[in-house]
Amino acid sequence: MPDPSWPTHRGIAEKAGFEWTNYRYYDRSNRGFDCNGMLEDLDKADNESIVILHSCAHNPTGQDPTMDQWKQILEVIKRKNHLAAFDSAYQGFASGDLVKDSASIRLFEEHTDRIVLFQSFAKNFGLYGERAGNLNVVCSSESEAKIVQSRLKAVARPMYSNPPIHGARIVDIVLGDKDLTASWHADLVLMSDRMTSMRSGLVQHLKNHGSTQDWGHVTDQIGMFAYTGLSNE
Repeated sequence: MPDPSWPTHRGIAEKAGFEWTNYRYYDRSNRGFDCNGMLEDLDKADNESIVILHSCAHNPTGQDPTMDQWKQILEVIKRKNHLAAFDSAYQGFASGDLVKDSASIRLFEEHTDRIVLFQSFAKNFGLYGERAGNLNVVCSSESEAKIVQSRLKAVARPMYSNPPIHGARIVDIVLGDKDLTASWHADLVLMSDRMTSMRSGLVQHLKNHGSTQDWGHVTDQIGMFAYTGLSNE
């Protein structure tokens, strides 16, 4: 998993009985994405490793790969036969565009069937506490899909048996109505634009208060999270 990442990723891996390790992701000295470090670590990892990837609006750095960098990541993952495990918690909250924010997943889907997608609607539908989301597994055949589904049921049954339905029905109603879907899309643009303006506002106020440091990394980042680049001191 990336260094850093959402802490619960580690907890889930440990509860599932997996050993986990970090791959380089954020270069603190340059305040940006460490593409070369990530590619090198994925290349050195054991074949068929499970690689946690943030599809957009990386938590907690706000630093995403470019599409050219995603293509390099895809090449290594395919060559090493890794399983790409995408965490998609902020689709539409990065750019306001649902298609643009899922570009990394769509790229991988075009070139490999070794994909798992964990999708949450807690943020982009405002459904905190409802636990509404999807677990999607891309399979190579119908027979594999049946095996995977049976294993997922075996895991889910003793944990929660049936998922909570209220939040899922809200999502279903919104996505099943043309006008409500259009309204939701407009809300995503509103929220993503607000986060962008908060970033630029922070940088401008720092300059207004006399800061001479380059704060471009804050406006280069995207989504709900930001790394200031400040030292502990």
